Amino acid sequence: MSDLSGLSTEIGRVASSACASAVSVHARRGPASSGFVWRTGLIVTADEAIETEEGIAVTLADGSRAEATLVGRDASTDVALLRCEGATAAIAAHAGPASLGQLAIAVGRGKHGPQASLAMVGSVSGTWQSMRGGKVDQYIGLDMRFDRHLEGAALLNAEGALLGMVAAGPRHSSLAIPAVTIERVAAQLLARGHISRGYLGLGLQPVHLEPAPGTTDKRHGVMVVSVDDKGPGRTAGVLQGDIIVAWNSEPVGNMRDMMRRLGSDTVGQNVDFKLQRAGQPATARLTIAERPTT
Repeated sequence: MSDLSGLSTEIGRVASSACASAVSVHARRGPASSGFVWRTGLIVTADEAIETEEGIAVTLADGSRAEATLVGRDASTDVALLRCEGATAAIAAHAGPASLGQLAIAVGRGKHGPQASLAMVGSVSGTWQSMRGGKVDQYIGLDMRFDRHLEGAALLNAEGALLGMVAAGPRHSSLAIPAVTIERVAAQLLARGHISRGYLGLGLQPVHLEPAPGTTDKRHGVMVVSVDDKGPGRTAGVLQGDIIVAWNSEPVGNMRDMMRRLGSDTVGQNVDFKLQRAGQPATARLTIAERPTT
């Protein structure tokens, strides 16, 4: 057998072995997405593929269609967890971090049945923060055309272990949410139905500030445009119209910077704000609360 034939056979073996855990998820208009059995009775899929939280159905490995219910979802890491009693064949092994140039196989379920795509890990880096403030444990960019049928599909390494989940990247590119992130987020969704996020009780919008005297350096802040009467901002004495210019003495950059500072590990922490209030400096100490779920 030639090396190429051997590689082809091995890719087919890995893809076939994962088919038992691959499902299609019917929760949006247009093509169904994919998902995979995370634990018995539980399916992981992409949050972006969930357009409706009611009437969700999945097509299982044997081709049967079954009802599924949403356990929880986290838009910041693109992980959603579904419950379906017919989902029994979980992917047992989880891989370590992805490496540059590594071959990977995306296995999902399309309109004609099991679907697979060969990918290469085209770029990797360390922990990153999503636009919505979620912590993702490794950046994994895939050299693979994005296919909506494979959104939420399992991404496997050459040994058939779970590297992560296929997700939509910018400009029709493909990313992978790493297995370690899925494990952490899905476990919290199973336990609580949601992911805790820090909450200031403040409506904010970015503003540009005048340069400091004697400089031309651009400065930024965020203006308070609304205050929740029951939120921590009101308790701390923050007022509508205040401009937050520093968080614990660190300059505030933009809204994404503020979101990055409100992860689940910040709930209960104190933060000192430097403010501009009617053109004059002011301060406020605020205890970060947990974002309400409704």
